[in-house]
Amino acid sequence: MLGSPCLLWLLAVTFSLVPGTQSLAPQDLKEEDKDETPRPRPPLRAVPCDYDHCRHLQVPCKELQKAGPRACLCPGLSSPTQPPDPPRLGEVHVVAEDGSAVVHWCAPFSPVHQYWLLLWEGNEAPQKGPPLNSTVRRAEVKGLKSGGAYVVCVVAANGAGESSVPQAAGEGLEEVGGPPFGPCRRLAVPPRPLTLVHVAIGVGTVLALLSCSALVWHFCLRERWGCPRRRVASRPTAGL
Repeated sequence: MLGSPCLLWLLAVTFSLVPGTQSLAPQDLKEEDKDETPRPRPPLRAVPCDYDHCRHLQVPCKELQKAGPRACLCPGLSSPTQPPDPPRLGEVHVVAEDGSAVVHWCAPFSPVHQYWLLLWEGNEAPQKGPPLNSTVRRAEVKGLKSGGAYVVCVVAANGAGESSVPQAAGEGLEEVGGPPFGPCRRLAVPPRPLTLVHVAIGVGTVLALLSCSALVWHFCLRERWGCPRRRVASRPTAGL
């Protein structure tokens, strides 16, 4: 009889310990899951986008933001409801042999849809070039006359209007000196090298003709026109 109470006590103790071990297992798993979850990384700092206002065929900054692997910042622009500021005209390379000039400019800090060039020759009406898209920063002007003087301006436009052009550009060449940050510049096309050769040949030909005329007049025409000659003094003859 004594063995049965001990057996019952051992069974009671065993069954009381089993739920405790089972209740501890889920808690341990939860703690392990918490340790294995990745911790959030700190956000990367935004850097300026690789955008240059003066770069030819520059991709718009908004497209650079979408295509980049990380966030980047675009330069501030004016409101799209306002006309753009004037572009900044930079280097102008004149090619006298071809009668052309390559014009380079920088975009304004404004939304721009297109550009075009205006060309003045003297006091004549300006010649408007073809429209150029917003990525263009360089264009070529053709048909310039050798030794001519011109004024070239670059104009930017968007849905609200177009950038301003100095009034002096249309009035004459004397008042437009090409400020370093302005949209206009004065061009002076030097004479072509072939033109200088032709001028030199023409001057040489005229000088040769004048020299020949002087020689012909000296040897031929003086006798025909009876020009006086120097008489040789006769020596007195000795008496016989």
